[in-house]
Amino acid sequence: MSMMLVEQTSAPAAALPVADFRNHLRLGTGFADEGAEDSLLETFLRAAIAAVESWTGKVLLQRDFSLTVAGWRDSRAQSLQLAPVSAIRAVRIVDCLDWESVVDPAKYRLQQDTHRPALIARGLLLPTIPPQGSAVIDFTAGFGAAWADVPADLAQAVMLLAAYYYEYRHEMRVGGSVMPYGVASLVDRWRNLRVGGGRGR
Repeated sequence: MSMMLVEQTSAPAAALPVADFRNHLRLGTGFADEGAEDSLLETFLRAAIAAVESWTGKVLLQRDFSLTVAGWRDSRAQSLQLAPVSAIRAVRIVDCLDWESVVDPAKYRLQQDTHRPALIARGLLLPTIPPQGSAVIDFTAGFGAAWADVPADLAQAVMLLAAYYYEYRHEMRVGGSVMPYGVASLVDRWRNLRVGGGRGR
């Protein structure tokens, strides 16, 4: 069953803990090139956030996403792949000619869950997806709009990983599968229940 998950918005720079990260690295302030340094710190923070989100299936800072599926996981429910989800903004059915129809919100609801949120039918079944068509679910996911909303262990994992990227910035490609010592223990309880791997998930 084919599906495609697209991030529609990115976390604003103002929501990133650049000042906290600077303090974590024990960097000075007041230098002429401080703005350029902050831009570099933001790059490492974004890379670390992306890595932690990939490992755990959890969205740290609130953003909008769309999930396109060619068929439902089952006739009454569709897992949303990411967590936590705060709102389903719209559900659209697209036919083989790319004509879209918006599904009445009264016909579905969000089943909130820390690990496995889902789109649930309010009646017997979710709307029918036509042959060669698809369903597009627009939703908002994330622990919150501010860094203070991120669970402490995941926030600390981001700091440690971003510091690792910063320390070895001349020797490695940022991102990838690198998980330095200390980060794994912080994300384990989140990644063990990661959404994914099943049919239609």
